[in-house]
Amino acid sequence: MSDSHPTPEPPRQPPSRRTGEPRFPEGPRADPAGSHFERRIRSFQPRRSRVTAGQADALRRLWPVWGLDIDGQRVLDLPELFGDDRPVVLEIGFGMGEATAEMAAADPGTNVLAVDVHTPGQGHLLALAEEKGLTNVRVGNGDAVILLREMLAPDSLSGLRVYFPDPWPKKRHHKRRLIQPEFLTLAAARLRPGAVLHCATDWEPYAEQMLEVLTAHPAFENTRPGGGFAPRPAHRPLTRFEGQGLDKGHVVNDLLFRRVPHQDQPPTGA
Repeated sequence: MSDSHPTPEPPRQPPSRRTGEPRFPEGPRADPAGSHFERRIRSFQPRRSRVTAGQADALRRLWPVWGLDIDGQRVLDLPELFGDDRPVVLEIGFGMGEATAEMAAADPGTNVLAVDVHTPGQGHLLALAEEKGLTNVRVGNGDAVILLREMLAPDSLSGLRVYFPDPWPKKRHHKRRLIQPEFLTLAAARLRPGAVLHCATDWEPYAEQMLEVLTAHPAFENTRPGGGFAPRPAHRPLTRFEGQGLDKGHVVNDLLFRRVPHQDQPPTGA
């Protein structure tokens, strides 16, 4: 009889993905709009960073339920997307989603369509929505301009949030900034009269540009009497990123502009 012990089997390795195979087959696609639309200068740049196990689990389980690829191939039925007819606010660029989840929890009467291209953040927001029992959050993946232009009906949004967009600080990159007259015209076509566009940035030169183009645009009016920047409203949480900037002496500016009635409509109360 042999007293030798059997050689232990090596631990099983997870099957490797083939080149080009998506990590999350039922999750967000790398470029959902593909080549369907013109190549243009984009205001965002996808960031590559590690997806944690928890984020990956949320993407696999929850993306088919609460996720949306922005492919530009159809006009969304927002009541169908959310399962009710509550007003919808679009948030462009939500980072890791903590502030988005906090605002959605504080205002259950409003649906939030939150759009970003950062996969870890998408997974984190999905996990937060599940943890907090939120039914009023949907997570969009892709280019928000294509979403606004191709997939949303006129007057379908009750608000628009753009918090801390990429400031593109170098002068040659200013054309990449999101808040430009052309973008505001597109956004105005999707916002209902009275809807508020809320921007915030800690890059003062960008804040000044935002204030200039918003003040000049005929579809928007400043909600702050006398014009200028607004104090941070109580409903916008102070994020960890923002707190770190404030500790370093950064100045954060909020801008709240209201969509004015369409020119072919009488003013409210007229």
